[in-house]
Amino acid sequence: MADNPTPDLDYPETETPAAKPKKKGVKRRIFLAGSALVVGGGIFGVWWTDSSAKARANALIGGEGKQAFGSVMTIAEDDTVTVFSPHIDFGQGSHTALGQMLADELDADWDKVAIEQAPADMAFANAALAKGFLPTMTGEFAAGLIPDAVIGMMARSMPLMITGGSSAIRFTGEVAMRRTGAAVRAALIAEAADRLGVPESELTTADSVVTHAKSGKSLRYGELAAGAAERSLSSDPVLKTREQWKLIGKPIPRRDIPAKVDGSAVYGIDFTLPDMRVATIAMAPVRGGKLESLDEAPAMAVKGVEKVVKLPDAVIVVGKGYWQAKKGLDALAPKWSDGGNASVSTAAVYAAQAKLRQTAEKPDNKGGAGDVDAAFGASGAQLVEAEYKVPFLHHAMMEPFALTGHFKDGTLTLWGGLQDPLSTRTKAAKAAGLDVENVVFNPMIMGGGFGRRFPDLVEIIDQVAVLAKQVPYPVKLIWSREEEVRHGTYRPQSSAALKASLYSGQITAMRMDYVQSGNAEGEVPFIYDIPASSRRHYAYQSNQVDGPWRSVNATQIGFYTESFMDELAAAAGADPYQFRRNHLPEGGRHRAVLDEVARRSGWGTPLPEGVGRGIAIVESFDTIVAEVVEVALKDDGSPKVVRAFAVVDCGTAINPLNAEAQIAGGLIMGLSSAMGEQVTLDKGAVVESNFTDYPILKLADAPPVVDVHFIDSGAKTGGIGEPGLPPASPALANALAALTGKRIRTLPVLTQAKA
Repeated sequence: MADNPTPDLDYPETETPAAKPKKKGVKRRIFLAGSALVVGGGIFGVWWTDSSAKARANALIGGEGKQAFGSVMTIAEDDTVTVFSPHIDFGQGSHTALGQMLADELDADWDKVAIEQAPADMAFANAALAKGFLPTMTGEFAAGLIPDAVIGMMARSMPLMITGGSSAIRFTGEVAMRRTGAAVRAALIAEAADRLGVPESELTTADSVVTHAKSGKSLRYGELAAGAAERSLSSDPVLKTREQWKLIGKPIPRRDIPAKVDGSAVYGIDFTLPDMRVATIAMAPVRGGKLESLDEAPAMAVKGVEKVVKLPDAVIVVGKGYWQAKKGLDALAPKWSDGGNASVSTAAVYAAQAKLRQTAEKPDNKGGAGDVDAAFGASGAQLVEAEYKVPFLHHAMMEPFALTGHFKDGTLTLWGGLQDPLSTRTKAAKAAGLDVENVVFNPMIMGGGFGRRFPDLVEIIDQVAVLAKQVPYPVKLIWSREEEVRHGTYRPQSSAALKASLYSGQITAMRMDYVQSGNAEGEVPFIYDIPASSRRHYAYQSNQVDGPWRSVNATQIGFYTESFMDELAAAAGADPYQFRRNHLPEGGRHRAVLDEVARRSGWGTPLPEGVGRGIAIVESFDTIVAEVVEVALKDDGSPKVVRAFAVVDCGTAINPLNAEAQIAGGLIMGLSSAMGEQVTLDKGAVVESNFTDYPILKLADAPPVVDVHFIDSGAKTGGIGEPGLPPASPALANALAALTGKRIRTLPVLTQAKA
């Protein structure tokens, strides 16, 4: 998950969109913060120290009858263990899995474990996330030299509390939850040993009880908590072995589901307060445009409308309810400028990308090894080339943006669902002209996110911060579906040119030159074992705001690489599965995953007439996923996926029940995006406006059979929320090519399949 800051939208007027400088993401900020801390020592003062943060956390979550252990958990006198998750719930199920990881190491009674959202306070900055990302920025060796206390200071200085990048389990779970659970368990044992006057080695733990078998005596965790909380927790506790796990790896039902089913769960769009007003907004249709003029009278004439607020690039109408505000907004006829972006179109973006790829002096980022050019020029080499294109994609959250603000007595209080509570506070404070201590953010569950709700990319925070100071009541700002679609932070429109050489049916070299926004190279590993490879990224920015979209760059690069692998297999006269297999290291995890999906899908067995089969494998977020898709054509010529198979190696699936749902959901989202989703531009503005012209895969068109299987390899824990998506689009395109003989190189499929 690359957390890209909002680009500068003040572009010069040009015939085609101009390339803009690349933006740095959250990993870059971690590296810079770490460097400053290592070099600068104590420049952040006492507030940033671990001891002060722990004291602050204890004040917020501890109290009479319960003891806090850092910012991660409490134990109450009645043995209730409350786990505080720094990650937001938007349907990914990580709260339950994080609770499992801590409770297993703690040997807690699962029926007495509660999981709550951590407060949006600096004391709960996610040091585990900083520790997890750090090796990719500094290298394993350098990261190992930075003490945990300094990493905690880094997290609080940023501040870091994001949910994204499939990081909850593999980083927060492994680094914070398991270690805290094990360390607290050791402290409870030490406290019990002192009270009972026995050696620690004679004590055992189970179901929130410490037992001394020889004497038959036992002490409950609730009895020991106060004393254990006074002890220093080990920073490197002994973790359980796989054979000792009782909760990890078990398909435990998610804790969040009942409230979502019975309707008692409250989302940001549901939230209400006494005397609350509701507002809605219209923004400049062309990104980068400004509000030039506006007659407020038609809106103010609508019954229930109370205020019209003008912003530089938007107009907000406040009413006693949403429909009054919406009716008032619809009555307005604002005049907008286009910010010099009237020439921006989908075709112009692709043309500008192709020109940049051909004329740039050097790439912005590159990776690979070996002499690609020498292999291309070798005698007898068979050269294969192809170009691919993928459109802007919208996140299409089920719940549009809704954020409530109330400014009273110098304090701005916010309620809503966003993916980084601490950065939300910081951004709101800046927009409102307040100190961050005078902003309170109450994070809520979200009806989807997929990367859309990162504060750096969300205008609604600034809008509500400004609006709340102008309205003497609590006010909830709701974006209509149309505004949310037309002003998204889209997956980048991207294009790529691929070239490879074959000799005796084997790849001798492969190059990918791709163009899109951001700092993309290096996030998606190249898994094939070939003599020479090169991947060159050219950064390009249109007038749109691009941002992380579920699986980030793995979805584009996966489509390019895995579609091209099928083309190479065809050029070599080889079976697509066997061709991939022959280019993967023998005995490795990738080959094992590929073999298993081929076996489970019956690869090579006869298919019913009119059905095609495609395969793809992508590694992302430290997880390997291979998928097989079987597709037929409906009467109108459009595709229908009839079966889909996924095999996953994420090390260990912490909660297999939830992990299966995440992989299946990612696969279907990948099929949906590949099949019909696209955001197009005309005269600088987004054409699509709702699900009527941005079609999400319907239940009737989803595959009736989705088989998901996990290989428990014992490898390092990988992500689970995002890796199921990237192989879906190339597997679909490859299946269609096998069925129809037509290679689809431009997504979405529905714009090509009937052409």
